Amino acid sequence: MPGVTHDEAPLLADLMPWSVAPLRPGRGWPMGPDAASLKARWDAFVRAEGADREALFGPTRARTLHTAVAQLPGFDGATERLARAAGPCPEPVRVLHGPFDEQWLIPDHRLIDVARPELWRVLGEGQLFLTEQGYVADAGAGPPVLASTVLPDGRSPAGRPGRIRPLFRRPGGAEPNLAPGLLPFLATVYGTDVTAEDVLAWVLAAARASAANCAVPLPADAGTWARGVAAGRRLRWLHVRGAGGERPRLPGGRRPYVRSPLPARPGALAYAPDDEALLVGDGGVVSPVPAGAWDFRVSGVRVLPLWFDRRVAAAEPGTLEAVRPAVWPQTWTSQLLELITVLALLAEEEPFAVGDGDLITGAELRAAGVLPVPEWARRPASVLDHHEEGPGGQFALL
Repeated sequence: MPGVTHDEAPLLADLMPWSVAPLRPGRGWPMGPDAASLKARWDAFVRAEGADREALFGPTRARTLHTAVAQLPGFDGATERLARAAGPCPEPVRVLHGPFDEQWLIPDHRLIDVARPELWRVLGEGQLFLTEQGYVADAGAGPPVLASTVLPDGRSPAGRPGRIRPLFRRPGGAEPNLAPGLLPFLATVYGTDVTAEDVLAWVLAAARASAANCAVPLPADAGTWARGVAAGRRLRWLHVRGAGGERPRLPGGRRPYVRSPLPARPGALAYAPDDEALLVGDGGVVSPVPAGAWDFRVSGVRVLPLWFDRRVAAAEPGTLEAVRPAVWPQTWTSQLLELITVLALLAEEEPFAVGDGDLITGAELRAAGVLPVPEWARRPASVLDHHEEGPGGQFALL
């Protein structure tokens, strides 16, 4: 083990072998930060007829008003052709649109060019998703991987899409998406039980990205492993904003508040470092906002301005994307305060250093049968225990 370098560390692609490419929506209007607007867009769409409906839809080679498409797994949506679609909007669901930006999506397979049904089949309680972020050659570019409990679309601010890696291959948190034999091997090395959640936490703390790949050095020392897992568990808690438990909060004197009301239609976002204040449009002020929150980046892009711009950027008149709140909703202010809190706490986390001590070698992983990963582990599991409706109401046979 002595002499092993981080460059020789196992790859994330081998430790979590099943991965899925990002979603390809094909059109912007079925997704947005406001669920009510999505329902209004759907209503406008189904009220339109003929060429007007086609223009609003935005046909592509993958989807037109006449494309026959099966249901999204787990959702009882209609499968009739969109040219004849009527009735209420399918209830929007939460998704992650890039880093730390929870938005809403109409879960209708007819509206999404490439929805990745294999991800929807394993979505639900107990599941966690790890999304690789686009790499930029900058030491301060941000975390190489992010965790979420909601379905991520896999988009990266750097423009280079990353792979989505579910922690479990089956619904209900069953069958870890890990190299076969990895958990018992690590348990033997560290002399303690090792769970799939422990491995995900270690990845969040220790993953190192390069232009070629994302590597995950594994320590031979049990103490280093325990410290890294503890650090990664906190990162996971922050990434998912305490989902299912206590929400992240800053201490009382450092908690961000709206000091001056946000305007109805804020046009720009700026930061006053001397006052630790976020300037929202003409007159809106949120403070205190630590510099670390304002400057927090993923793939080299500041998260806060990106989140804000997606809510105020102009939409082309006459399109469904232009159907949006007339004024800035109070819920967006609450979400902004929560995002500031999460980014501030993440910025305060000390980077976990694996150190130059002994690392587990590839030869050891091969000798234990952990590597190479069998091809079946890189493919989705067969998870169907019920029928899924195919196009036109026919059952899909998979």
